[in-house]
This record gives sequence, structure tokens and C-alpha cells, in this order.
Amino acid sequence: MKTLYSIFFFLVSILTFAQTARVKGIVLDENNQPVENVNVSFQENKTVTNSNGFYILTIPSNVKSNLKFSHVSLKVAVISLELKPNEDYEFNIILKSNVEQIGEVVITNNSRKRVEGVTTISPKAIRLIPGANAGVENILKTLPGVYSNNELSTQYAVRGGNYDENLVYVNEIEVYRPFLIRSGQQEGLSFTNTDLVQNVDFSAGGFQAKFGDKLSSVLDITYRRPTKFGASLEASFLGASLAVENASKNQKWTAITGVRYRDNRLLVNSQKTETDFKPRFADIQTYITFTPNAKWQHSFLGNISQNKYDYKPLFSKTNFGTISEPIALLIEYQGQEKDKYTTVFGAYKGTYSVNENFDLKFIGSAYHTTEQEYFDILAQYRLGEVNSNLGDDNFGNVEYTRGVGSQLSHARNDLDALIVNAEVKGFHKKNDNQIEWGIKYTKESIRDRLREWEVVDSAGFSLNNPILDTPVNEQPYTPYTGPLVPYSNVRAKNFTDINRISGYTQWNRRTKWNEHDIFTNIGVRAQQWQVSEDNINGKSQMTFSPRAQFAIKPNWDMDMLFRLSGGLYHQPPFYRELRDKEGVVQPNVKAQKSVHIVLGNDYSFKMWSRPFRLVSEIYYKSLSDVNPYTLDNVRIRYAANNNATAYAEGLDLRLNGEFVPGTESWLSFGYLKTEENIDNKGFIARPTDQRLKFGILFQDYVPNIPALKMYLNLVYNTGLPGGSPSYANPYDYQLRLRDYRRADAGFSYVFTDRARAKEEGSWLYKFKELSLGLEIFNMFNNQNAITNTWVRDVYTKQQYGVPNYLTTRVFSVKLVAKL
Repeated sequence: MKTLYSIFFFLVSILTFAQTARVKGIVLDENNQPVENVNVSFQENKTVTNSNGFYILTIPSNVKSNLKFSHVSLKVAVISLELKPNEDYEFNIILKSNVEQIGEVVITNNSRKRVEGVTTISPKAIRLIPGANAGVENILKTLPGVYSNNELSTQYAVRGGNYDENLVYVNEIEVYRPFLIRSGQQEGLSFTNTDLVQNVDFSAGGFQAKFGDKLSSVLDITYRRPTKFGASLEASFLGASLAVENASKNQKWTAITGVRYRDNRLLVNSQKTETDFKPRFADIQTYITFTPNAKWQHSFLGNISQNKYDYKPLFSKTNFGTISEPIALLIEYQGQEKDKYTTVFGAYKGTYSVNENFDLKFIGSAYHTTEQEYFDILAQYRLGEVNSNLGDDNFGNVEYTRGVGSQLSHARNDLDALIVNAEVKGFHKKNDNQIEWGIKYTKESIRDRLREWEVVDSAGFSLNNPILDTPVNEQPYTPYTGPLVPYSNVRAKNFTDINRISGYTQWNRRTKWNEHDIFTNIGVRAQQWQVSEDNINGKSQMTFSPRAQFAIKPNWDMDMLFRLSGGLYHQPPFYRELRDKEGVVQPNVKAQKSVHIVLGNDYSFKMWSRPFRLVSEIYYKSLSDVNPYTLDNVRIRYAANNNATAYAEGLDLRLNGEFVPGTESWLSFGYLKTEENIDNKGFIARPTDQRLKFGILFQDYVPNIPALKMYLNLVYNTGLPGGSPSYANPYDYQLRLRDYRRADAGFSYVFTDRARAKEEGSWLYKFKELSLGLEIFNMFNNQNAITNTWVRDVYTKQQYGVPNYLTTRVFSVKLVAKL
């Protein structure tokens, strides 16, 4: 009997010892990003994390030992662990960086983004660098290939494209801009809240198939998942923002919410026009995540925005001409403009890890906007010669009137748009191969009413629309007997529905050729869409867009990488591209086509014992089925008839690194030439043909007072085509605006931050960051013009292009506090 008991207890002990448990979880870095290829070990049991940072490891139960996490670029973490038999234990960990931090900026190499030709921008730099519209777009405008000549606008053009050719994603969810915006002053807030941003990636061309159907660029933004409570406040003369974040104790729930308010009166009041201006731009955004287990993660992104733009111009005086013959345009206004843009956006994203090599994502979003644009403005002008006698009491006054006239502008434009998306994505990994795919359905419903007209008269008689075939008005020399028509008149009512199905698949592989690293990406996109206008269906259309990227990193002593990317890119028309110059929707507009070829070089090196990086790219685009357009301020009007071909070619250079120890700065240069051929009349400059671009983003500090910092944002662009009258035939007028030159500077004193943390007991101890600064916008007071107003001198039959100037030098104070 004793023998039987001994055998029984021996078997039980063996079974108990043989029983196992499981530990699983997600490994994150300090930015709350999942970390791939982390080695996880428990005694002899080992595994590695997948692309989502997920790991699962079977370990012996009832054994106390160390669970170890190690990664080549992160600090090793070790915890002591003992699990019960069959216990399923979830453990999520944040690994600290072992990259040496100098001052406040950490410069690292991200090999995947480097291979893809993606520019990564630090969220801290985005928040610190000054600008009239500070934020992500403000930084983008310093990059080569990115062009803008309007500091009041957050819109930008990339390598010859226009404002409608850029993709913007937040957490893989496409976001949209208002439709009726015609002036940069009306834009208010960008969708992206920089207080919530964790990562910003930007690609100026040759991007992968996983990104959508646009011709020019991709801005890919990731909002962060907080790990504990925090709050930040930013306030200046231009507005304020507040962000609050928190996470549950078990890290399963996280939430971050930001509220912003902006008032542009400080900037607009610096313009030449005296106004009674009451802008009210406000929004609230929230990003919530829920991770119930290692398999699932759910998130919600929501935004409510209301921009109200009340504008009442009073008087303006613009001096132009020459020193020997100065001329002034004096305008008195009556009337006002009332615009309102209200948008509501919500999106759900679910990520399911089927196993360590297979992930699924489910994305659904809805965007609703109601917009109104109402104005009645009477402008009565006087054009005259200015007294240029320095000793005269009337110096600077208009003494002789060359012409008088008036302009009455009217609009009652309303728009209601609803855009709904549903998308499924998959990610597979096997050895060195990665396959990604996705399919997306989009429904767009737009209800639009355009009612706008303009009447112009000079010296007491009405000017006809120059585009219409009406008799020439030669008053006062000969009587005019033709019909009286408005100078411009647009009337349309559109009920437009668009159904789209799009999808993509792409393959990535990293291999070796001798001792050289080879990276390959091949993919294809497809989209089918149909436009219905007032319940009448247009024809169904489909496009296919093959794309590829190839990169090689030679096994050289120099850290150098070469890239070749490109393919066929299509842009199926969005609503604004369907609407012609008369405001009428043309449902059968075809997708614009572009063949991209981008050759790039990426060279990382050390200078002055500090890291630097030089990125250079040569690109060429050949475009067909082009939809010609005119550009007035930020308003785009399309011909909607695909009657042009075009091309764009250029060179982009960017050098970034620690010009000052502990701070990251960069210099950029861009050359661009883009032309179009409309109706086979020959090639002329496109509206975005901005030949040369220089940009500088520079950070510095006082050596003896390192808490005193300086930030400089400098941009120089050669002039855009756009100096001609809006009605002019572009083949007859190819005038350009003056060069755009702007420098914004910021000076701040940092009371405390991570590098200067205060001891417990100090009133600054609870602050992660506290700084007070002075910002100077347009530091050198350059007079930049966005358009020209064309005034006719009746008696001499001359026309004068009077520049519409942007903002002058402006000062502001800025407070930043973080808990």
C-alpha cells in the first residue's frame, strides 16, 4: 500500500510540475508605439514580438523566475514572475529608450520610414516652431517640394499639385476639409490638434499603394495613447488650447481630449483693410482606446468644429506704382460677410490580432458638414496720383483722381455634405515577407446651392462679363446699346451622390544581395465609382494604379541608402472637381492620371561629432486627363472637362541635424517646373508653378542661459502665376505675383521641463513643462501679396494690378504649461 501511495504522489508531482501557464501582452516604447522584434524570454522559453508589439509565451507554472525583455535600441527590462497552473496572465510593458539624449532632441534612425522615403516630424518641433497658423502644416511648408504663399491658410501644394491633391490621415482614418472656403482668413483651425499628436509622417510622392487615390502627397498622423494622467495648456493673443489625458490602472482604457479656440483678429487687423472682424473658431477632439485583451484593441476618434467668420470691411488704402509715379487705390466699403462652417466627425477603429503573423483592422467613419457663405459688400474705389513732395503739407495724399468706380458682390451659398466610410484591412507576415490588403466603401451625399453675382461699374457705366460674347463697352466715347449683364453670375443647385469601392494589396520584402540590404514593395490600387446627379446616374468608371518601391542600402562604411519609387497614380474626382466654373456638376468627369518617377538618396553622417542627414530626390510626373483649374486665394474652380495634359519635374534637397548641439534644425531647397497644355494650345505654367523654394527651421539657445531659447521659421518662394485678372485667358496673360518672403521667430524662457526638472518643494515641481515666450510674425515686415485687384482707368484705357497684401509684422505672447 505504501508503494501505491508513493507512486501516486510521484505521478501527481510530475503532472503538477509539467503543468504550464501563459504570459502575453503588448510591448510599447516611450511614445506608446508598439515595438517589433523584442526578445521575450523566461528561462529557456523564448519568443519575439510581432509588428503590433504583441507576444505570447508558454512558461512553467509554480516556478519563480525572471521574465526578460530585450531589444537592440531599448533598455532591457526584467520582472520576477510566478504563475499558477493554466493561468493566463497579461502583462503590458513600456520599454525605455537607450538612445543618448542631448538636451531636448533625440535623433534616431527609423529604417522602415527611411526606406519608404517618409519624412518624420517631431511633435515637439510642431508645437514650438512659430507661425501665423502654427501646427503640422506650418512645419510642412518649410520642407522641400511643399509650397504655399499664404500664411493665413493651412493648405499647401506639393510638387506641382494643388490643395485638393493631398491625402491626410489621422490614425489611418482619412479626414476632410470644408468645401466652400475661398479665403485663407476663413479657414480657422486645421483638423489636426497638435496637443494630441504622437507621430507625423509625410511623403511628397511615390508613396505606397496602401495610401489612397490622390496625386501629390500623404500626411499620416498618429494620435497618442496616454499611460497616465496629464494636462497641457497653451495660450496666446491668437487663442488657446487645453488637452487632458488619462489611462486606467490596468492600461486597458485610455483617453485624450483637446479643446481649441482661435481668434485671427490680431493677424487680420495688420492688413491694409480696416475691418470690424469677429472670427470665432473652436473645436473639441477626443481619442479613446479600449484594449480588453491582447487580441483586441478598439478606438474612437471624434471631432466637433464650428468656424464662424463675420467680416465687415470699412476702408483700405493701397500704395503701388513707382517712386517717380506713385499711385494709390482708396476703397470705402459698405455691407458685411457672414460665413459659418460646422463639422461633426466620428470614427471607430478595431484591431484584431488573429495570431502573431496575422492582423485585421476594421474602420468606419462619418463626416458631416453644413456650410454657409453669405455676403453683400459694396466697394467704392478711387484711383489717383499721390503727392510725392517730401516738403509738402499734403505729402502722401491723393491729389489727382484718375478713375472712380464701384463693385457690388453678393452670395447666398449653402452646402450640406455627408461622407460615410467602411473599411477592412489585413496584415500578414511570413518570414521576410509582408502582405497588406484592404477594401473600402465610401458614400458621399452633397446638397449644394450656389447663388453669387458681381456687378462692376467704372465712371458711371456697367462693365460686362469679359468672357461672354457681348459688344465691347467703349463708353464714354460711344454709346453702348448691348444688354446689361452682371460682371459675373453663378447660379446652380446640385444634389450629388457618389458611391465608391476601392481596394489595394501590396507586398513587402527585405532580403540580402551579397552583403547589401535590399527592400522591395510592390502593390496595386483599384477604385470603381459612379456619380448620380439629381437621381440621374453617370457612367460607372474604374481605375487601376500599380505602384512600386525599391531601395538598396550598400554595405559601405558610409551610411547611405538609394531609393527608386513610382507608378501610376489616379485621382477620381471629388465633389469640387466635378463642379465646373458655372457651378454645375458634370457627373462623367474622368480621373486625373499621373505617372510618378522618384529617385532618392539618403546619406547619414557626422559633422562636428554630431549626427546629420542629407536627403535628395529627383522627380518627374507625366499627367493626362488633367482637369484645368483657376486659383484665387485658396478657392479652386475647375473646368471639369479633362481637356489638358501636364508635367512636373524638380529637385528636392534637405539637410537636417544638430547645427546647434542638442537641437534639431534643417535647411531645404526645392526646384520645380510644372506646365500644362490645354486643348493642345501649347504648354504654359500651371497655377502652382513655384520655381524656387528655400526653407529654414532653426533652433538655438543662449549658451550661458540654456533655458532661453530661440526658434526661427523662414520661407522664401518665387512668385506664383496669379497676377492676371481672374477672367483672363491664361495664354494671353502669364503674369506672376511677387516673391513670397516670410520669417517668423519665437523666443521663450523655459522655467522647467524634463531637462530642468525642479526639486520637490518648488512651486514648479508639479509642472512637466512651463515656458513663457514672445513670437514675432513676419519679422522683417515683408509685403507679400496673395492676388491682384484689377482696376480700370476709363479714360486712358489702362488696367492696374493692385496687390492684395497679406499680414504685416505682428507680436504675440505665448504661455505653455504641462502637468
